[in-house]
Amino acid sequence: MNSFMNMARLPTTVMSLLITVSAALECGVMPERQMATKTFRVTDFTLPVDMVYSTTPKVLVQVPGILPTRESASSFASRLITQAVIDVLEQQGRTAGFDDAMISAIFGQLSVQISYEPQECKEVAVNADLVAGINGVMMAMKPHCIIVGSTVTSLCTADTGEMCKIGLNSMIAPISANQTTISGTIKTTNFVMVNWSRGIWQSLMNRTLRTLTLGPLGLHFLSAVATVD
Repeated sequence: MNSFMNMARLPTTVMSLLITVSAALECGVMPERQMATKTFRVTDFTLPVDMVYSTTPKVLVQVPGILPTRESASSFASRLITQAVIDVLEQQGRTAGFDDAMISAIFGQLSVQISYEPQECKEVAVNADLVAGINGVMMAMKPHCIIVGSTVTSLCTADTGEMCKIGLNSMIAPISANQTTISGTIKTTNFVMVNWSRGIWQSLMNRTLRTLTLGPLGLHFLSAVATVD
């Protein structure tokens, strides 16, 4: 189950609600407004360079796709998740037979807010030799991100004059869970969605994850988990 499921698969209660809201929209009369607020988290994805940032000019040249500010990286993650939620809702609305006007009305009763703290990379080591190691940097140039392909895999913690060795896991720190967690809040006054169970919301987020795996960053979300609180 998800945002607007195929009516043949809907539980009787939800199907009844869909019919009710459809008729209400057509008549221009809606029940007294209530609001539902649901929070969720997307965790355990691998970190794409598209969601990190650097204010170091040479890093922006070294790593195509990395963003120049914290705000731009946070906004990228917000747009990514929000668009996936909207795509799922629109797809299932059309599957349920809703027309453009009805879908637009439902979106007008919906808001999605995303919170994400992106990883900063002041220095980078790109596709480094696993055996030879990575030169450390002075404290002012940390975080020192290790990038393999299009993924920020870990951080080098070595100081100047020392070396990180990926193969030996020497002076290597994992990416913090904060940077592989996206939090979100969905608020709606839509009569149907206000009455959704947690299970329906969870289904919506599961479908949102599947949508993300089909996008340009899909490989990074294959192991991701979505949890509705």
